[in-house]
Amino acid sequence: MAEDELVRMEKINKFYGRIHALRDVSLTVKTQEVVGLLGDNGAGKSTLIKVLSGAVPLTSGEIIIKGKKVELKNTAEAIANGIETIFQDSALVPQLSIARNLFLGREPIKGSRFFGRLDQSAMNASARDLLKRVGITKDIPPETAIAALSGGERQAVAIARAMQFDSDLIILDEPTNNLGVAETQGVLRFVREARDTGHSCIFIAHNIHHVFQVVDRIIVMRGGRVVADDIDPKKTTIAQVERIITGEEMLNAIKG
Repeated sequence: MAEDELVRMEKINKFYGRIHALRDVSLTVKTQEVVGLLGDNGAGKSTLIKVLSGAVPLTSGEIIIKGKKVELKNTAEAIANGIETIFQDSALVPQLSIARNLFLGREPIKGSRFFGRLDQSAMNASARDLLKRVGITKDIPPETAIAALSGGERQAVAIARAMQFDSDLIILDEPTNNLGVAETQGVLRFVREARDTGHSCIFIAHNIHHVFQVVDRIIVMRGGRVVADDIDPKKTTIAQVERIITGEEMLNAIKG
């Protein structure tokens, strides 16, 4: 294992009945690295991310985090191992406020652990700062219920929730979907900030232009397999990567 290696997935297989969704997938993510994970619908990206986030169990293979083999039986175990995931359909509680959703299950408490109360002022202050960081320029009160927000604003809140906690690896599954220009730039800025402050990210997006703006390395999946894992966006064009995704061009043809 390399010194700077944060996560290693070795020969990951996932079956859903007779459907072989992941086929001997191996990949690594280094410390302070942003990896773009690309592929057409059905390539296996979302399944792989669900395995790494603890949302679904793997059928076979190994996950190694910081040199230690781990079993991620649920999302809580992934979070405990430093992995925070923002799914495309990240669940928010519509009836609760923005601030409560940002801290859901990890609310700061005033007073003793057992007899204290929620530190609402601390949650509100953090919420205001986080919403600005993800590009929401409107002055939306942190007490606003999620149900009152637009689709783009809800997605931005889901992004902000992952920003709130100090995770080693942040996985973003289609984080710019349904976002406006300012909100999208806020997400991309967050990814850069995360790397610059020592975090790693896996960035999944259909908008390949967004990927090229922030990633250090690109991994491409097709048919449940990794078909390329060391594409340098500085030395490769978007058109070439699109052809790898569709199978029209092989990686060695680009390198040659």
